[in-house]
Amino acid sequence: MKRNILPALIILLTLFVSGCEELKDPAGRRGESVVPIISEADPGVFIIGDGDSFIEFEVDFASGEEPGATEVLVSYGDNLDRLKIEDLTTFPATVSITLSEALDILGIALSDVQIGDVLIFEILTTKDGLTTRSIAAHPIPVVCVYEPALAYGSYRAVSGGWQVNGSVVVTPDPNDQYTIFVSGLARLDGLNEDRGPLVMHINPSSFKVTADKTVVATSAFGYHNLAYAGTGTFNSCTGLYQMNFNITVDEGNFGTYAFTITRN
Repeated sequence: MKRNILPALIILLTLFVSGCEELKDPAGRRGESVVPIISEADPGVFIIGDGDSFIEFEVDFASGEEPGATEVLVSYGDNLDRLKIEDLTTFPATVSITLSEALDILGIALSDVQIGDVLIFEILTTKDGLTTRSIAAHPIPVVCVYEPALAYGSYRAVSGGWQVNGSVVVTPDPNDQYTIFVSGLARLDGLNEDRGPLVMHINPSSFKVTADKTVVATSAFGYHNLAYAGTGTFNSCTGLYQMNFNITVDEGNFGTYAFTITRN
């Protein structure tokens, strides 16, 4: 595959079009409903078999907005029978819910929950008879407890868009079990990997992954300083990383590509 950086004209046109596009108001009808501000869940996963594992997030409203009834709803997987699990009366409100509490409301036994199942939490507000469901929702997966040894070793990195398929090595930071190093990404393209490794951080509260922008090769395809950066997720049950890497050089940007990094 010939590596060409994205033409600047395409980027400029994209910015122009997006700048001219009419944006929909996410609040809907103004003055008739209030839209809650919901923080990211932290922790943001449930642990399989652990009814005491919990999620936590904050709900608030913009200054001057006064909600009426505010409820936390929970649903399970693709079953959209949303059930009330909690009423909120003062704000900001911290919502903390265990897996057992959610399952009791849903009428589901802890033993029936499987790895990969998802519980969804939403906020419902009612003001002057108008009921509004929050646009933002928290889909909370059921995952395995984090095992550091499952996060590193010999892996295979595959990207259909970037057209690579080959071996990489993932090693741990000796001082931080949630920081790992990926070596071999430049070698997938037949390059001299004289820089790197790529540094990635696993968020223990959500298993989301952040890859620091890291130069992995000084020379690449006639350009300089090939670098990877991105975000993704870590599967604590299988050791699978699913990443979206933005790949750049000093001269420009190749774009963002999906990678799966699977344990051998």
